[in-house]
Amino acid sequence: MRTYQNFIGGEWVAARSGARSQTRNPADQREVVADYPASGVDDALAAVAAAELAAPGWADATAVARGRVLSKASQLLEARKAELAELLTREEGKTLAESTGEVQRAADIFRFYGGLSYTIGGRTIPHDLPGNLLYTTRRPVGIVALITPWNFPVAIPAWKLAPALVTGNAVVLKPAGVSPALSLELARVLAEAGLPKGVLNVVVGEGRAVGGAIVTHKSVGALSFTGSFGVGHAIYQQLAQRMARAQMEMGGKNPTIVLADADLDLAVNLVARAGFGLTGQACTATSRVIVDQSVLAAFTEKLVAKAKAWKVGNGLTAGIDMGPAVSESQLNGNLEWVKTAVKDGAQLLCGGNRITTGDFAHGWFMEPTVIGSVTPSMRIACEEVFGPVVVIIPAGNFDEALRIANGVDVGLSASLVTRDFKNALRYAEKIEAGVVKVNQISTGLALQAPFGGVKQSSTDSFKEQGVEALDFYTRTKTVYLDYSV
Repeated sequence: MRTYQNFIGGEWVAARSGARSQTRNPADQREVVADYPASGVDDALAAVAAAELAAPGWADATAVARGRVLSKASQLLEARKAELAELLTREEGKTLAESTGEVQRAADIFRFYGGLSYTIGGRTIPHDLPGNLLYTTRRPVGIVALITPWNFPVAIPAWKLAPALVTGNAVVLKPAGVSPALSLELARVLAEAGLPKGVLNVVVGEGRAVGGAIVTHKSVGALSFTGSFGVGHAIYQQLAQRMARAQMEMGGKNPTIVLADADLDLAVNLVARAGFGLTGQACTATSRVIVDQSVLAAFTEKLVAKAKAWKVGNGLTAGIDMGPAVSESQLNGNLEWVKTAVKDGAQLLCGGNRITTGDFAHGWFMEPTVIGSVTPSMRIACEEVFGPVVVIIPAGNFDEALRIANGVDVGLSASLVTRDFKNALRYAEKIEAGVVKVNQISTGLALQAPFGGVKQSSTDSFKEQGVEALDFYTRTKTVYLDYSV
């Protein structure tokens, strides 16, 4: 078992109340993974105060100097990749291969923004008068807050932290209480890489108390959040009251459309990986498969066979395809969704049960689940499940499939499997989603490309990742200089 403290002002400090909490391995509840401070409002206020002290000095450093810290952090993350991946699997539950890939992604993100530091700046604009100079500069917002989810406990903090830090902001990070270890390890790595004290502060605690104190603090100029729509919407309203900058990414109900001309083996492989990989606990996971009626039976048979062959178990075990749900409440929610779908008239084709035999009895394991006979109006077809549950919806043709895909309130990621180049381009143009994949898995993102959703998946204002991420964390200043006088 590991023991952690909050990271405030460059020091490891206990919660002022002295209260503690623990995380347990979702694959084996007998194992306590780590012990944490159960922080409150006072701890959150202390973190913001530390950021206030550190912000001016960090803002005055050059972008290149800040980038060197990020590049060094990338090297340190890679050196500890195996250790951190094992810790991630023990606390969150995903397979070791998935965890290893996630830690590597975090290292790559810091490397990317470290390199990008050489390009951060403004631009010179032609003036309409002689003897005048017109140009822009980028300045940091000041103090930014990050509220991150449990399902990608190192990748999501990294892709928010790196652009925030390289542009000169001081940061207060509140990770999800289910899996905070990797956020605290990121703080350790950045401190070792030379990040000045107080530039990054990490507080672990209950969301309503800690998050509420951060969200409403007058010194927090911007907040980036990833999580549920309900929580994100509430935070957005609080930030709007004081006109603070907001970035909300809030999930989806992601479709994969399989057309009549699709390679069905490819389609099944993509859907299974996107629906059952990561235990379905990804905001870009495929949860709806919209299948052309002419290939519905063949596709369904292949997907059910694939689901039944999917290997479930402890993520530390070699050869496992899918780990447990992150918690008992998440597991129970998944199982309840299956019951709701059947009650509404859908057909359970495979899975849908908790696995309790042998060592499975000590974890939150569930069978990969496929549900058929689903209509677009059913709740299971419209609302996010966030588990290894894939529903199949028939469609008569491409246009009907597109209408079904767009017929929900969210729009994050969307995939299409086809050999028809025309339909591929029509899909890219007409689908209401921030990320569009053709003959590719709906999960998985290029860190150098912008990411974000539309409709209720996002505030749809600032993008994450890529060069575009810098926009959220900076303000543009326009300078007019007359040197003719």
